[in-house]
Amino acid sequence: MHNTQIIQDDLIYVGASDRRLALFENVYPIPRGVSYNSYLLLDEKTVLFDTTDASVSTQFFENVKYALGDRSLDYLVVHHMEPDHAATLCDLLLRHPEATVVTTAKAAQMMEQFFGAQPERVQVVKEGDTLCVGRHTLAFVMAPMVHWPEVMMTFDTTTGTLFSADAFGTFGALSGNLFADEVNFEHEWLNDARRYYINIVGKYGQPVQTVLKKAAALDIKMICPLHGPVWRSNLDWYIAKHDTWSRYLPEDRGVVIIYGSIYGHTEAAAMRLGSLLAERGVKNIKAYDASHTHVSKLVAECFRVSHVAFAVSTYNNGIFTPMETLLADLKAHSWQNRVVALIENGSWAPQSGRLMRAELEQMKDISIVGDTLTLKSAMLSSQEEQLAALANQLVATL
Repeated sequence: MHNTQIIQDDLIYVGASDRRLALFENVYPIPRGVSYNSYLLLDEKTVLFDTTDASVSTQFFENVKYALGDRSLDYLVVHHMEPDHAATLCDLLLRHPEATVVTTAKAAQMMEQFFGAQPERVQVVKEGDTLCVGRHTLAFVMAPMVHWPEVMMTFDTTTGTLFSADAFGTFGALSGNLFADEVNFEHEWLNDARRYYINIVGKYGQPVQTVLKKAAALDIKMICPLHGPVWRSNLDWYIAKHDTWSRYLPEDRGVVIIYGSIYGHTEAAAMRLGSLLAERGVKNIKAYDASHTHVSKLVAECFRVSHVAFAVSTYNNGIFTPMETLLADLKAHSWQNRVVALIENGSWAPQSGRLMRAELEQMKDISIVGDTLTLKSAMLSSQEEQLAALANQLVATL
């Protein structure tokens, strides 16, 4: 049974959602599922924007068949060759051998890598090229490394619709409401949007900035991403979020405490720091156990706030492994421009503080406040003054 939705008079949503997948890219937990978006334009020529993941192929093909009716498919625009958007490409072309694939030169090469051959009908486009399909004229915007090198976007100059590939996407399955203004996006979707951007695209801040500058020159009235809701209002707010994230600036002035604790003593010190910060007027403090919180959420939280306190045990003469993983991920995602405080623990040879500092010093513009507070097995009452001093130094920089 088809499940299509009308976006504009001649633009139809033909994508589908998957709530069964546990890990996106086999890495990131998606308890709310994910959508794979595809859009069909019905002009004098018909244009399909991207395909979907194989997991929703049955629904996708039913949607395309219903939306096309008795019409043929003239063009398939491929913005991004990642399999969650292109796995059904060959199957689609078997159904519609008349279609011409419109894409970048690098994407055409990737088609050969994935499928063993390029489609028979390929139209390679570059920056500034246009395609008139009747009432609509499509302009192609190159977006390399957002987040693969072959990526492009399409701007419909007639309606101001930007088909944005993975940009402006989010985790989360669609439940019927297709538009962002039909859901409580800020409270129910923003955390997933941030986690999606930071973990999938976050490393590529400069390429994102380049594309945002291109977007600023366009009269965008609607954004159709490959994951998540379609944007037709409040676009400036959502674009501004991506501008902040891609410039590696904090969204919020606040403190997140992340601890890696084996038997609870490091956790106790971290929680005492939280109480001391609260006594000094800090609000909305968040604390996370690195052993029980997925690293993708921790990375997103470190990007969200201005100040982070890391409290961690020494383990095998190194950094307790969940925290070691987090620091490696932060470095891989170019985390920068933050204020950090450190607490270490070790019953006979505390090493984690020195090793964390060494990792952080490899990142750009990370300011470590005060001295590392060193615990040996458990925090002593005599160390309360040192912890209070660390809290004061964090507050002074907020």
